[in-house]
Amino acid sequence: MAEVRAVSRDARHPNPELFRHTGSMEGLPEWVDPVHLPGSSAWQRTAQEWFDHAASVMPGIVIAGLLALAGRELADLIGTDVLGVGGTPVSPILVAILLGLLIRNAIGLPESYQPGLRLCLQRVLRIGVALLGLRLSLATVGSIGLTALPIVTASILTALVGVSLINRLLGLPARLGTLVAVGTAICGNSAIVATAPAIGAREDEVSYAVGCVTLFGLLALGVHPFLSHVLFDGDPMRAGLFLGTAIHDTAQVAGAGLLYRQQFGAAEALDAAMVTKLLRNVFMILVIPGMAFLYHRRSDADTASGRPSLRQAVPFFVFGFLALALLRTLGDLGSEPFGGLLGDAVWTRGVELGIAASAWCLTLAMAAVGLGTDLTRLRTLGLRPLAVGFAAALTVGAVSATLIRALTSATPIG
Repeated sequence: MAEVRAVSRDARHPNPELFRHTGSMEGLPEWVDPVHLPGSSAWQRTAQEWFDHAASVMPGIVIAGLLALAGRELADLIGTDVLGVGGTPVSPILVAILLGLLIRNAIGLPESYQPGLRLCLQRVLRIGVALLGLRLSLATVGSIGLTALPIVTASILTALVGVSLINRLLGLPARLGTLVAVGTAICGNSAIVATAPAIGAREDEVSYAVGCVTLFGLLALGVHPFLSHVLFDGDPMRAGLFLGTAIHDTAQVAGAGLLYRQQFGAAEALDAAMVTKLLRNVFMILVIPGMAFLYHRRSDADTASGRPSLRQAVPFFVFGFLALALLRTLGDLGSEPFGGLLGDAVWTRGVELGIAASAWCLTLAMAAVGLGTDLTRLRTLGLRPLAVGFAAALTVGAVSATLIRALTSATPIG
């Protein structure tokens, strides 16, 4: 040992590179910085880009998934250990959203989590909504849609006219009132973003409108499932019609439908809510250009403002939902799925997997709703925009509930 300690630090070894590995386990080299292969082919570069993208979105997806699992475990814990009942009286979706709100607003999230959360709120949500089409046949979709059509139409007109009047009374800018109106009437934040360029809205007006729709839509997500259960005497189809017309954003409607299903064990409410909400989304084709025309006519503003694209005016997941409902309809025709191309067991299992995947996609999206809602931003809204948003939500909810009770009291749905 003495001889070893006596060796000078300046001693040279024939291969000094070997000393880089002396601190590793079992002679394995230390982790080195990743490098792109020289002369990579096109498929290798594409794969590397996918790995880069995966690295950017994984933090947000993982935390949303962990919250979804935590919501389920905590809900079960409340039911079994705290209350001592067989099932839980608390929805796992609601617990996941509340946990997300707590983490976002009490602790905060680094910017690195945002890409994954946006992915959950956009693409994962849309995939989940489209996969819901596997639950329904086209006949059921049509039946719910025909029942919902007059209720949706009346609710949209109420929101557009009522919000415009309230906005004028409070003296707020016409552009802000238009954005809150379409956000309440049609498709929440998606409608606001699609309408903004058509009327030349400023960034702060878009932010105010999004804040109003987010706040009152989130409150409705937590309150309306329980309210609808009381209002309609536990009828899940009528409750679903109410959720689909009285809540603003697609994500919020999906979350409310899931909450109702978990809380009251009725999947029909989720089906009716999503068909009704998708029908509202289709009205964007008419409402956005119409509101832009009326705004420019009133204000004599420049009509050369940007117009929403077809992709903005008609959410493509609507067509995905209908396509999968058509697939379910064709698969269920006859004695064997698709004329014997698939066995009954394979088809049944495929449908079950699709429905389960839809539930997980929507659950991830709901956890991301909580994690993505920054309540501190709502402080900048002021009382008047909040009053417009509250009046809009209250009016649309009241009209929706009244029409549902009047039009469906003696007519079975679905």
